Amino acid sequence: MKPTAFHPLARLLHWMMAVMILVMLFIGVSMVGDLSVRHPVLVSLHKATGLALLVLVIVRIILRLSLPHPPLPRDLPLLQRWAAAASHWVLYGLMLAMPLLGWAMLSAGGYPRPLGLPAIAPHDLQLYAVLRQAHGWAGYLLFATVLVHVGAALMHAWVRRDGVMRSMWPGPLRRRGPGGAAKGSTADNGSY
Repeated sequence: MKPTAFHPLARLLHWMMAVMILVMLFIGVSMVGDLSVRHPVLVSLHKATGLALLVLVIVRIILRLSLPHPPLPRDLPLLQRWAAAASHWVLYGLMLAMPLLGWAMLSAGGYPRPLGLPAIAPHDLQLYAVLRQAHGWAGYLLFATVLVHVGAALMHAWVRRDGVMRSMWPGPLRRRGPGGAAKGSTADNGSY
């Protein structure tokens, strides 16, 4: 039997990473637009957070593949089911690619890497330039994909009211009675 909500650890990782990714996107934009004295602090924060996100996304992918997760509502049109699956693959791919591109970029540029990590690309300034541009464009794509993801979640919560957003909501989930009134239980009936 399929669960009606994501595992609590999966929900915790989802929301923790969501905050970290938004912080990273804003730090990245600030770093590009600010070459002042704060720049080294932003770079250090960006590197450390990127490494943490790399570890967390690997854990999250393992959890996603090993834990059962709730199905999408049966009445969701096929095109929307396909879009949901594709957008999740894109999100996971970008969450994995962004820190790897950053790591490779630092390696190619000859810059220090967090925790003394080994280089994963040869020291080559032309490669550095390509990786830097790829890292920037991947950041834009990640931001756009996150916006689409948030829009879809809000559509499920406010328009369809089908329990999809509730299945990933942090904290205890409440069972809904007829008419949507909360009954006070910590279980979610997943009104799919």
